[in-house]
Amino acid sequence: MDALKRTPFYSLYSAYAEARCIDFGGWELPVQFTGIVKEHEAVRQQAGLFDVSHMGEFMVSGSGSEAFLQKMTTNDVSRLVDGAAQYTLMLYPNGGVVDDLLVYRLGEERYMLVVNASNIDKDFQWLQEHLTPEFNGVSLVNVSEDTLLLALQGPLAETILREVTSANVAELKPFHFIEKAEVCDAEVLLSRTGYTGEDGFELYAPADTAAALWNGLLAAGAPHGLTPAASARATRSASKPSCRSTARSCRQTSPRWKRACSSSSSWTKPTSSARMRW
Repeated sequence: MDALKRTPFYSLYSAYAEARCIDFGGWELPVQFTGIVKEHEAVRQQAGLFDVSHMGEFMVSGSGSEAFLQKMTTNDVSRLVDGAAQYTLMLYPNGGVVDDLLVYRLGEERYMLVVNASNIDKDFQWLQEHLTPEFNGVSLVNVSEDTLLLALQGPLAETILREVTSANVAELKPFHFIEKAEVCDAEVLLSRTGYTGEDGFELYAPADTAAALWNGLLAAGAPHGLTPAASARATRSASKPSCRSTARSCRQTSPRWKRACSSSSSWTKPTSSARMRW
């Protein structure tokens, strides 16, 4: 039996006497830190901090990257501007879903994809298989093992974050991000997509900054009721606003969910780009 994978935050779980981990799709993730009810109420009333580093991140760059992603995903990548993200799908030729994911536009012909943890290898192989000669200028790199991901979620998330960063988070719109923001003395990609139905931010950073971010955010958030929250219980597709994963336990009728789940495909996407040629 293969050993369970662990995130860069695993060693920090031991600080919580009631922390309990389970096998979550091959990952040893917490199902609780301080108690299910307490964590749920914190996310709904104050804020919760989720370790969702089991998610996968791919970097797509080089000439033809936009055209490649336009072919491989259902949403209209050409609508993205630098600093914006979109929820989308990858499909099989028969219309079945390979995975749902987020596409972040970092710059011209430079993107980051965020995929589900259980699909990292499958998704990467799927993308590699479709790097045909017409896309020979495209570079595809799996940076999942080197990247941590924290999600600060809840109505007081912005208040807490303002205490540990000089970035203008108040002006950060949903599905937008700051590529290089300093949070707790660590450089992070700071986004505002959310996945619990509450307001929230996601922090992508090098794996070796785990302790600084975890401890810094919890210290700043303590006066506001911030508590660590269990990623294995709260999400199936953490950090992405996926209707098929978390909406059943969250606010399906909220404007945030309506935006996310109605925008995974673009019905006005240019036909020449949208047609998938297998």
